[in-house]
Amino acid sequence: MSRDRPVYLCRECGGTSHKWQGQCPHCLAWNTLEETAPAPVRAAAARAQGLVPAAGLKRLNEVQAREGVRLTTGLAEFDRVLGGGLVEGGVVLLGGDPGIGKSTLLLQALAAMSARVQTLYVSGEESPEQIALRARRLGLGEVGLPLLAETRLETILATLAGERPQVAVIDSIQTLYTAELTSAPGSVAQVRECAQALTRHAKVSGTALVLVGHVTKEGALAGPRVLEHIVDTVLYFEGDASSSFRLIRAFKNRFGAVNELGVFAMTERGLKGVANPSALFLAREAREVPGSCVVVAQEGTRPLLVEIQALVDAAAGLNPRRLTVGLDPNRLAMLLAVLHRHGGIACHDQDVFVNAVGGVRINEPAADLAVLMAVTSSLRNKPLPHKLAVFGEVGLGGEVRPVQRGQERLREAAKLGFTLAIAPKANAPRQPMAGLSVHGVSTLTEALELVRSWPAAAGAAK
Repeated sequence: MSRDRPVYLCRECGGTSHKWQGQCPHCLAWNTLEETAPAPVRAAAARAQGLVPAAGLKRLNEVQAREGVRLTTGLAEFDRVLGGGLVEGGVVLLGGDPGIGKSTLLLQALAAMSARVQTLYVSGEESPEQIALRARRLGLGEVGLPLLAETRLETILATLAGERPQVAVIDSIQTLYTAELTSAPGSVAQVRECAQALTRHAKVSGTALVLVGHVTKEGALAGPRVLEHIVDTVLYFEGDASSSFRLIRAFKNRFGAVNELGVFAMTERGLKGVANPSALFLAREAREVPGSCVVVAQEGTRPLLVEIQALVDAAAGLNPRRLTVGLDPNRLAMLLAVLHRHGGIACHDQDVFVNAVGGVRINEPAADLAVLMAVTSSLRNKPLPHKLAVFGEVGLGGEVRPVQRGQERLREAAKLGFTLAIAPKANAPRQPMAGLSVHGVSTLTEALELVRSWPAAAGAAK
């Protein structure tokens, strides 16, 4: 008798192969093929079913586009990241480390929404008793939130069709399984099939779905990469276990801005939104300290002031260390080379450590100039003015390039009491700003000469 041959699935793209290879033939990723049991052959119509119902041929100018009503979650920071709230028929994927607060956040959101709309909380990891204990600890009171402890996909879809909730949470997608596949829950095939079936139901019924996803040890969402392409919004829950603050960042959003940031504080009563996160990231001493510089970053639509700390010390070995926290280490190495070539300041025999205070991660190049100012301040042991804000991208030719939303960054710095600013000349305002003296620079050399001309006491008085 012939036996069924195993099938190898790629955990990155979900591609199949009939034999094991070191490299996936579809996405070319290495060591991602995993052996799974062959799935029974299903009807061709079921396999080819799309995520959205067929609407026939239409011309773009004939389509009546309408802006759907957003469902606010009751958490302002969560709504900000979502782009204003949940969208009818939208599917959100929320990922994060274990214990970071994903279930707590969604339980608070559903409890706040249950008084206005029909909701449903589906848990594949906890019993209703455990969820009730968490709700009691959070002080949510007597909330009539419907709960379902189930991992079978067919049962969940039947419940969604019967209850017809406007908002539903699936915690988590890795625990679900469908009887049509023989592989274990959490496998590539199961995660992909369950996500497609739930997304198809959301598009047809109009239910806003929030899927909780596990992450790998590298911090990426577990499961096939196609999972992120199926959903409408991908959110990452970030935070340090030693800190009480949590960050939610949007990496994909079909209904709002990407790279939007929401800031929360973990308290005994759950997650509380931080209305002014710049004050959190600027919790520094009143005295001037060498190696400290404030950058005006931009996270989505929100200007964010973050303190950059640098420590430059003589290297003990032959290979100086370059260590960053919250910044790209490769970009730091490039900036140090630009500082040597165009600023005449060498750090080849120095260990350089750079940290973005508060656990925030800065991905935009607008922090380049602030990083170099902090490094130079630490190397010379000369503090920068306490009320100085800096931003600007530094090119390989030593030029300071303009960045987007420059005027908004300057207004945010002035609102928080800063009196000095160094910005790209193209971002400098044409009219003076009340309470803020803006110095526009076009090269790194101009910025360094400007800082050298400021005595510490005089700079603070400007």
